Amino acid sequence: MPTLILPRRANIVSPTSIVQLEYSPEPLPKPSSTQVWTRFVLLSDTHAARTFPVPAGDVLLHSGDLTRRGTLRELRHTMEWLYALPHPVKIIIAGNRDFSLDREWYDANWARTARHDEVAIWEPPDTLAELLTGPRAVAANIVYLHDEQYKFRARPGGREWSVYGSPQSPNFGARVRAFGYDAADAEAVVSQFPSTDILMTHGPPHEVLDLTTKAAHAGCPALAARLHALRPRLHAFGHIHEARGAYVHLWDRTDGLGAQVVDGAREEAVVGAGPQTIFVNAANWPSGPNAVKDGEKVGIGGLGVQPIVVDLLE
Repeated sequence: MPTLILPRRANIVSPTSIVQLEYSPEPLPKPSSTQVWTRFVLLSDTHAARTFPVPAGDVLLHSGDLTRRGTLRELRHTMEWLYALPHPVKIIIAGNRDFSLDREWYDANWARTARHDEVAIWEPPDTLAELLTGPRAVAANIVYLHDEQYKFRARPGGREWSVYGSPQSPNFGARVRAFGYDAADAEAVVSQFPSTDILMTHGPPHEVLDLTTKAAHAGCPALAARLHALRPRLHAFGHIHEARGAYVHLWDRTDGLGAQVVDGAREEAVVGAGPQTIFVNAANWPSGPNAVKDGEKVGIGGLGVQPIVVDLLE
């Protein structure tokens, strides 16, 4: 599979999808036609930082790292923000920094989750779960997925969408972490992912929006291989902050996942028709090339790391 470094894009357009990566101050409206489009607004790696503007849409997807240290205080801060957002459907998963949500890992390792200048405090599971699935979460249209599938309609009489969410990401030589799996276990983990319209994972597939500042590909090879069978309409993830972006793969191509290269001189990429998957690394935390824009330091969720907007034709 060839290495792919994607040109920066403001928009990617195909007959069945529109991806807006940069906009100011608001994204363009959904296409005006007799066809019905569903607008997905994608977040990831917000790390309980200060809140930032999130565009309106039909469905909000958050691909994990809701917190930075996995504390109850951080999770409460993030959830209060998400509760207040107006989206009719809000689907979230955890990530490797959400330590306390991986109870098997956390109960064995909680004492060393604090920073060097802090003392760790054990966080109670029931209180954490209440924030994610309790009455306030339900009233705010929050759906928390932990290796499970959910089906929904964005509007009465609209298309039924299926989404599968998993917080797991590979360890692959790193220290063992929350929701992590080793290379030897990767195939068993991803083989459980079912066919679905929307796949949410915390980590990326190998060589798709996974390039780190150390020029290493941090994505999962087993996940990349599994996607050839799954072929979701949309695959949302995060985890690798510096690789934030989007890529539309046409499955009738024969040169492999991650091999599509388009003219780097254009602001808008136009992609042909046919079966396709939109890959989105929606990380909102500025890092690497996304940390500075036009000579200015970028804030969390700022221009260049904004929520990514994806319109899908129903």
